[in-house]
Amino acid sequence: MPDAHAPAAAGTVPAPSAQGPLGADELRALDAHWRAANYLAVGQIYLMANPLLAEPLRPEHIKPRLLGHWGTSPGLNLVHTHLNRVIKARDLDALCIWGPGHGGPAVVANSWLDGTFSEIYPDVSRDAAGMARLFRQFSFPGGIPSHVAPQVPGSIHEGGELGYSLTHAYGAAFDNPELVVACVVGDGEAETGPLAASWHSTKFLDPVHDGAVLPVLHLNGYKIANPTVLARLPREELDHLLRGVGHEPVHVTGDDAAAVHQEFAAAMDHCLDRISDIQRRARVDGATGRPRWPMIVLRTPKGWTGPREVDGKPVEGTWRSHQVPLAGVRDNPEHLRQLEDWLRSYRPAELFGGDGRPRPEVLACVPGGTRRLGASPHANGGLLLRDLPTPPLERHAVEVDKRGSAVHEPTRVLGGLLAAVMEATAERRDFRVVGPDETESNRLGALYGATSKAWEAETLDTDEHLARGGRVMEVLSEHLCQGWLEGYLLTGRHGLFSSYEAFAHIVDSMVNQHLKWLRTARRLPWRRPIASLNYLLTSHVWRQDHNGFSHQDPGFVDHVLNKSPECVRVYLPPDANTLLSVAEHVLHTRDYVNVIVAGKQPSFDWLTLDEARAHCARGVGTWEWAGTEDGSRDPDVVLACAGDVPTLETLAAADLLRRHLPELAVRVVNVVDMARLLPAGEHPHGMPDSEYDALFTRDKPVIFAYHGYPWLIHRLGYRRAGHRNLHVRGYKEEGTTTTPFDMVVRNDLDRYRLVMDVVDRVPGLGVRAVAVRQAMADVRTRHHAWIREHGVDLPEVADWTWSG
Repeated sequence: MPDAHAPAAAGTVPAPSAQGPLGADELRALDAHWRAANYLAVGQIYLMANPLLAEPLRPEHIKPRLLGHWGTSPGLNLVHTHLNRVIKARDLDALCIWGPGHGGPAVVANSWLDGTFSEIYPDVSRDAAGMARLFRQFSFPGGIPSHVAPQVPGSIHEGGELGYSLTHAYGAAFDNPELVVACVVGDGEAETGPLAASWHSTKFLDPVHDGAVLPVLHLNGYKIANPTVLARLPREELDHLLRGVGHEPVHVTGDDAAAVHQEFAAAMDHCLDRISDIQRRARVDGATGRPRWPMIVLRTPKGWTGPREVDGKPVEGTWRSHQVPLAGVRDNPEHLRQLEDWLRSYRPAELFGGDGRPRPEVLACVPGGTRRLGASPHANGGLLLRDLPTPPLERHAVEVDKRGSAVHEPTRVLGGLLAAVMEATAERRDFRVVGPDETESNRLGALYGATSKAWEAETLDTDEHLARGGRVMEVLSEHLCQGWLEGYLLTGRHGLFSSYEAFAHIVDSMVNQHLKWLRTARRLPWRRPIASLNYLLTSHVWRQDHNGFSHQDPGFVDHVLNKSPECVRVYLPPDANTLLSVAEHVLHTRDYVNVIVAGKQPSFDWLTLDEARAHCARGVGTWEWAGTEDGSRDPDVVLACAGDVPTLETLAAADLLRRHLPELAVRVVNVVDMARLLPAGEHPHGMPDSEYDALFTRDKPVIFAYHGYPWLIHRLGYRRAGHRNLHVRGYKEEGTTTTPFDMVVRNDLDRYRLVMDVVDRVPGLGVRAVAVRQAMADVRTRHHAWIREHGVDLPEVADWTWSG
């Protein structure tokens, strides 16, 4: 018996009826709404006065700088209009992701029509005065951006960067079983790598526990100056492509408004019926096969309903309509006349009363309350966010009877905590862990005791941990992992992104956009805080035994710390208990991007849980047990460290100094929270100068062993009085496949080099301790010969434990 979810055969999708499902009154109302949205979109791009054309247009009614994008707007308005219809008719819980980055005028227009814009911004009222403000504020100083942005009600997707709409849509749908997420995919963004990979999200969408995604691939033919690839494919080839990634395409094509309305309404009804059938079969009948999800291919002219020609050149249906079809309106009387004709072609007197309010027919298709796309609580996820239950850390902490003797794999210890969080959220399903095929590799395998990996494709007997409904998500696309998690967080849930450190850079631009979103949203009182985007970067630069130089790059931290201080936090816990404490903290934060860098290889335990909590709360502090200060005088030198391997090398250096130069007063400082190194005025976690000087001194040499690129520490501390005494060791692009200790030697971060730095930089020590310095250099020389003969590190390194 064939599976109830077996993919439909090619050609089985019925063509929408030429007549269509819309009666005359409904067709007229939908067209009125669409025309009203188009009028408002044009008005936002051009007008700063005379919004209802109560008088002939004059140059002073036109904005001095014409910014915005018309080409995609009429297609987006068509989709919005028809989504209103089906939401109202079916009482749908729906959200829409607007992929074309330049569709700001359309989405703003529709949120003003449905009333949500005016509810949030009362000065932009739904009348003539409010319409004038709506037009003036668009792409205007003190107003709103030209892209869909956090200021726009109903949005969770920043339009400034293309390629991520579909992965955001799937992230929103995961664990939202009643939600339908429409996603308009522009044919320009469809050419990007992330979007191309996003089609495969169907293999991870569970029809039982998740909602549905309805992609609308909008083919208007052009990017800013070139044709788009998918729009030039023959229909049969495009269908093969879309069917090959698991979709059932329904085509709507044309430029006759009445016919397109009928076809699009039929297509929407067909797709939503198909979605309901898929979910019913899975949830009620127990069907287990992977369904072929429906989608719409909408092909309409770029700049539809705009000027057909300008200055003798074709515009509608070409790339020339992409931005501002009539560019010289203030100075060119013919362009001004064309603009007025264009605006009046929508018959605004039929759409708006004399007071500027939309007429009842225009609003007939608009749903009410939170069913409006602009008012969906899923687009303001903090409204739905619940606190994340985390178990007591005591259940997962490691015992520390003697510092620096026992070892644990920190991320394996963390895996137990994450598994407990998975168990605690089993019923409510609002926590996920994503990563590119590295969960087990990164020692987080304990998660599989609480959940499986999400998987809807074929399974084999040799597979492990694959199951429908799993909440660990693995796919070898960092872009998909990032986008899924962003969509999940923005709709009010929690999560963690685990990655090899070197490849977090793949999502540099995505985290940029998310941080810009967070920074803007923080300034909007109506946007409620969402759970932070949490990165766990492991398999890091210092321990890449299997992979070598290609996998050695600690620079993601530098990238993140360049961003808005109010939104970024970076933590380098030195052992398992501090990792637990940091993880517990970040999982409860809101509106941040938190980056945790922690190794997965066995490493020493330095702090008890109570000590770890206190140390993490401070963010930076002295480890008195590791130094040789007696409190009677200032230290001679400060050994500072940040990161697990630098901490190990620093403590080993302190041990060497204790044995070889016992008269030296050494202070050991460990940094967990990197932002603590910044001045208080530069970051909320920054230290005032008095605290920094007390910790690092103003005039003593500071030898700083850092996990990443050394110049970051200089950048963070360059304003400090003691900066001239700061000497930083870190990664300097010396890497290969080699032993763990050889990596630190190659980059001059090893314990012997640190002792040599102390001898070189403590005044007067160079002469007195010349023999000590020579002994340290000799060990480094012996190390090189040893590893080439034996393939492992020196016994005094491999067998070292803390003896303090």
